[in-house]
Amino acid sequence: MKTIIEPFRIKSVEPIRMTTRIEREAKLRAAHYNLFGLHADNVLIDLLTDSGTGAMSAEQWAATMRGDESYAGSRSFERFKAAVQNLMPFKHIIPTHQGRAAEAILMAIFGGNGHKIPSNTHFDTTRGNIEASGAFAHDLVIAEGRDGQSNHPFKGNMDIAALEAFMDQHVDSVPIVMLTITNNAGGGQPVSLENIRAVAAIAKAHGKPFIIDGCRFAENAWFIKQREPGQGDRSIPDIVRDCFAVADGMTMSAKKDAFGNIGGWLALNDDGFAEQARVRLIQTEGFPTYGGLAGRDLDAVAQGLTEIVDEDYLRYRVRTNEYIVERLDAMGVPVVKPAGGHAVFIDAKRWLPQIDPLHYPAHAVACRLYEIGGIRSCEIGSVMFGRQPDGSEKPAAMELVRLAFPRRTYTQSHADYVIEAFGELQAEIDDLKGFRITQEPALMRHFTCRFAPL
Repeated sequence: MKTIIEPFRIKSVEPIRMTTRIEREAKLRAAHYNLFGLHADNVLIDLLTDSGTGAMSAEQWAATMRGDESYAGSRSFERFKAAVQNLMPFKHIIPTHQGRAAEAILMAIFGGNGHKIPSNTHFDTTRGNIEASGAFAHDLVIAEGRDGQSNHPFKGNMDIAALEAFMDQHVDSVPIVMLTITNNAGGGQPVSLENIRAVAAIAKAHGKPFIIDGCRFAENAWFIKQREPGQGDRSIPDIVRDCFAVADGMTMSAKKDAFGNIGGWLALNDDGFAEQARVRLIQTEGFPTYGGLAGRDLDAVAQGLTEIVDEDYLRYRVRTNEYIVERLDAMGVPVVKPAGGHAVFIDAKRWLPQIDPLHYPAHAVACRLYEIGGIRSCEIGSVMFGRQPDGSEKPAAMELVRLAFPRRTYTQSHADYVIEAFGELQAEIDDLKGFRITQEPALMRHFTCRFAPL
């Protein structure tokens, strides 16, 4: 069958408040043209992020009723720990309220002035936590990962030669080596199992811990199964286990590939590092068996980890993004290809060459898309990554608009509505102007900065 159907039935619905274009233009203006500042009631289709915005299953809701809210040693933690270790064979599982808390604890151990931390591409909160510690985040993705039109099957891969050269030059300043799967900032592109093992080998050869940011591990495993030679007949759980078997630790936002509305964890093998992490956890998050989460949240995540590796779900998830990319590409809208696992990415640099990158072409596209269709998306370009640690600004490697689809939340008709909105946007594309930032914080400015149209 060619028709994409959702591999689930809907048992509960949430109404969407319909708005007019005039209303949306006024709401965006009142939010100082920052899409994060919009009230959710004024958004028709919310593709700002796939983090914590998905729909929980009937079994997850049932699991919340088993939540043990004991402060220490709860049964919920034991179920959570067992579910994580079933897929990620780490010795120490340290729960946190979400992924950025795990990153903050990790950087409390490994960050610091002058340290240099390589990855394929650090995402925003990872980069923010690294820089807040005084360290520097370095991106070493392969060249194809910066080319939106390349059809390389694993555009999220680390450039192995570049990593080896980086380690040879900076080894004394490198506390850990990181890798993000999938590579969110580069278009949701996967990393091959071969590349994961090669990065791990380089880290080990230089005596450095290898840490995986595993937020979208299941989607990455699906791409490995579909695209990597020798992996097609293997199960998703087995591929996931192999990905993490070569790592020394991981950070995780359970709000992505664990179907959680909240939650995360830091996993480590080293006893000494784990002890340091637990001390920091108690200071900032909570006792090591709840880590800032309610017992019911731990149980929901534990159940979600059993559901995310279902191949019917993963096939539907990836195929929906492919469908939108195919339709937009046929319309002449420049999209990042191949389709990513969790989102559709628009290449605004190609679509709006007349707008200087430091006038934020991707942000211009995202704002007009909201005005036309009430669709909230996210800029991943020079707004997010342009401000440098020394206060200067330079264009990001790519100017992307990310349409991140919450898991099990929208239907095929919503996908078609998004495509239709882009048809109207395409008719107005020559009218778009850039923006300037009128107010911004020192770090991670995209969440709260204010804009004015040029």
